[in-house]
Amino acid sequence: MPKLKTNKGAAKRFKITGTGKVLRRKAGMRHLLTSKAKKVKRVLGKAALISHTHERSIKRLIPYS
Repeated sequence: MPKLKTNKGAAKRFKITGTGKVLRRKAGMRHLLTSKAKKVKRVLGKAALISHTHERSIKRLIPYS
């Protein structure tokens, strides 16, 4: 049986936790940061969970993680 290929774009963007949940980064931390509040930047810096709806499709793209 041939091996499954990992989608490299997805592998760079998402991480699977030990319990099987999918983590993602939040958007909005690349530029124009001077106009954003400290609290907003602090919250945007943390990782977030993928919604349950998209979890299955993301896990298919990263089969061996």
